[in-house]
Amino acid sequence: MDKIDKLRQQMKEKAVDLIALAPGANLNWLLGVNPHADERPLIFLLTQTGLGFLMPELEAESARQQTDIRFYTWSDATGPTSALDSLLTDLKGFSSRSIVIDETMRADHAALIQDKVLNANRTFTASTIGKLRMIKDKSEQNILRENANQADTAMQNALSEIQSGMTEDAVASIIQSSFSEQGALPQFSIVASGPNSAFPHHQTGSRVLNDGDVVVIDLGGKFKGYASDITRMAILGSPPGDYKMIHQIVEDAVCDALEAAKPGEVAKNVDKAARDVITKAGFGQYFIHRTGHGLGSEIHEPPYITATSDTILEPGMVFSIEPGIYIPGKFGIRLEEIVVLNDKGPEVLSKLSRKENILNN
Repeated sequence: MDKIDKLRQQMKEKAVDLIALAPGANLNWLLGVNPHADERPLIFLLTQTGLGFLMPELEAESARQQTDIRFYTWSDATGPTSALDSLLTDLKGFSSRSIVIDETMRADHAALIQDKVLNANRTFTASTIGKLRMIKDKSEQNILRENANQADTAMQNALSEIQSGMTEDAVASIIQSSFSEQGALPQFSIVASGPNSAFPHHQTGSRVLNDGDVVVIDLGGKFKGYASDITRMAILGSPPGDYKMIHQIVEDAVCDALEAAKPGEVAKNVDKAARDVITKAGFGQYFIHRTGHGLGSEIHEPPYITATSDTILEPGMVFSIEPGIYIPGKFGIRLEEIVVLNDKGPEVLSKLSRKENILNN
């Protein structure tokens, strides 16, 4: 069964009559199509019996190289209304009771669909294409394993070269070069040193690394259309007096979350397992984000491992486990693993230790 058939099965189960997708991760996952996106409406529509693209003429020739699905083209001179009417007319069997709109779609493009399909129940993609994307097949899992190896290499390169006197930007350049040399596209390289390490999403900058600095290194690349993500810690010289104690608390939180991550478990219980460790140690107020997020064609995608998520974990799901403690004005510690959930539990993709990485250079 191909992805279109699987999606139509989901539509049938959820009583969805029409799905509208914008250029982006959902469309690329479904069709392997990645057309240029701008202010011109370019929308893929799918029903149980039909499908087609609302396609700007400006993009049609390029997009035709990626798919043979019928285009309903429109020009800047005519606008998209007539082409959209033709497409909706040709989608026979479309009753417009319930529609799914890609949550990444521009609001004005989504309004075009909603103005044509009045009084329909509108939802987003979580229960249809989102549910399918959450379960990675064997080929997707193998790509993610490759990507994890690339991320390990990039991390090892950064740890081997980082030293006092370098800037955060210089360390990030090492990471980016490592991904490029491996044939991957660098996606992000958070290098947060000293007090900056207390900011979970610090914007890597020109700060110079000094002896005694705690450094959070969070990095990821993209290869064969899928992402990688890993976070490890480095300390330049002697760590702060309470560093090792707090590092161990975060490590224990990772271990308890990994233990809780089993098929049939509710995602929020994995978050609770990590959070309980940190809270009982007296640092609960400093764990200020969710425990994890899904990983696939996007760096952040479902399932989300949050305190409120009722998602039931299933084999084939891929997600991060990344608790952290962030003490403002002092330092932060985050340890992150990407796991593939198998029948018996999580498979950690990284081969790197979560040790402190105390660097005496």
